Amino acid sequence: MGKKRIIKQTGHDAGGVKTRTVSRSSKKRIERGVLYVQATYNNTALLLADSAGNAILSSSSGALGYKGSKKGTPYAAGKVGELLAEKAQALGLKEVDVIIKGVGSGRESSVRAFIAKGVGILSIKDKTPVPFNGPKAPKPRRV
Repeated sequence: MGKKRIIKQTGHDAGGVKTRTVSRSSKKRIERGVLYVQATYNNTALLLADSAGNAILSSSSGALGYKGSKKGTPYAAGKVGELLAEKAQALGLKEVDVIIKGVGSGRESSVRAFIAKGVGILSIKDKTPVPFNGPKAPKPRRV
């Protein structure tokens, strides 16, 4: 039959969530940026761009290793905010404009975690799309 092999899993801490690393060597130095928060019911994604709109950093709850319904929680969104703030500080970021899109539960907690790490917030805009007429009503039932 053959020998039994033992495979050790590395790169995971308790709870099944991936460990995160923050790069110390930064290529680009930016002072101001724009933080885009996409908060859906199932996930929360953050994207940090410079003032011109070029994407610099991005992360999401799923990218941190959360799976299933845990991705949409405020806790997971807070962890994403912390991670992005740490990486942003390594780039020398001081202040951001925040643009929030979506109705998920991670809207507020991701921004709060970003502020808690020492990055200043200049403005917060809510650009959640709102339907102006909604979907077409179903045809009446014929009996």
